Amino acid sequence: MINETDLVGMRRLADELGDRMTPHLAEVLRAEWTAEQFTNGVMTRKAIYNRMWRFMRTYDLLLTPTLAVPPFALGIQGPTEIDGREVDQFEWLHFTYPLNMTGQPAATVPAGFTEDGLPVGLQIVGRHLDDPTVLRACAAFEAAAPWADRWPPVVTELTG
Repeated sequence: MINETDLVGMRRLADELGDRMTPHLAEVLRAEWTAEQFTNGVMTRKAIYNRMWRFMRTYDLLLTPTLAVPPFALGIQGPTEIDGREVDQFEWLHFTYPLNMTGQPAATVPAGFTEDGLPVGLQIVGRHLDDPTVLRACAAFEAAAPWADRWPPVVTELTG
């Protein structure tokens, strides 16, 4: 959903980037929007913002996986199956995209690797405008589970 953004500028950017822009984003940018769709989007974003604000009143941080799936092949929008269940190709983003609408500070830190050696992320989310707490939590997690010297096999194979 696109709301409260520079749609004209984003459309111009899509034209400039051409095939280098993700196809689904270019498609959304080129869609015609009615006033009702636009205001419904704004109202939905505000409802999500308010719900998250109320939720975070009792918590300093929210920890989630960064994504709903491990890394997948290049060239697809997303997997069509998660944990054996057929899903929309964007469901892998469900932990991150709502926060784009709320203004919550969030960061992702490496949290481990799959059996295949691909990285898995931990998303650390804070209260609205509380970036310092998120950054301190990231630093604490990295100190407790250092990763700087660990790289997935795909990287070490390339750099050998």
